[in-house]
Amino acid sequence: MHRIFVPSWGPSDWRRLLADPSTQWVKGKSALELAVMWEAARGTLRGLPPAVATLLDTHALTREGALLVGVPELQVELPGGGHPSQNDLWALLRVEGGVVSMAVEAKAGEPLAQLVPAWLADASPRSGKHERLRALSRDLGLVDPDLSKIRYQLMHRAVSALIQAGRFHALAAVLLVQSFGGARDDESKRDFGQFCDLMGCSPARGVLRRAERATQTPLLLGWLDCEPCHEAELTNAV
Repeated sequence: MHRIFVPSWGPSDWRRLLADPSTQWVKGKSALELAVMWEAARGTLRGLPPAVATLLDTHALTREGALLVGVPELQVELPGGGHPSQNDLWALLRVEGGVVSMAVEAKAGEPLAQLVPAWLADASPRSGKHERLRALSRDLGLVDPDLSKIRYQLMHRAVSALIQAGRFHALAAVLLVQSFGGARDDESKRDFGQFCDLMGCSPARGVLRRAERATQTPLLLGWLDCEPCHEAELTNAV
């Protein structure tokens, strides 16, 4: 796990962290759009994109939240071995009385990863997948859940926010999906709604909802529709 980070000089510093910059770093793709939106907000009072600040203000646990640290492509180790959860952006926010851990997942027409049954389909008896799924379910407060319609990516991204919350003694954890794809993200939006239902809260765009499941740290879920960047924002972000 990385523990030392260097300051960003602009979106190009996000680009080098991608698995395949040649295909992912394109205007209209989520990686570039997220980087530009957050880098363009560095001069704001709270260090947040205005739309994100507005969303945070919809819940008492995150109201008036301000950015302390933002880490693109942060990898969070998960139980059971295998790949870590790689957050498009992880943010530590200052709020009244403490801090909040926020995992940001960006979408712009890219689908969420496999449904849980498909992810498990090729698991050998010695695979750590079953152990990991049990650990993720435990951390999300799920007991004998029906995961047949749940995207594995949403489970591990939510848990990564909770794990980071524990490390920083945060008051709350947030899973935020920022959508830049409009209608291209409709399927992901439905998948997010299924996950919210599983976690016991009603999905709503532009509003944070608190999951009713018994997680170690309160977990908030939110979906935010965002406009792709304009040339002026590209300039401000550099």
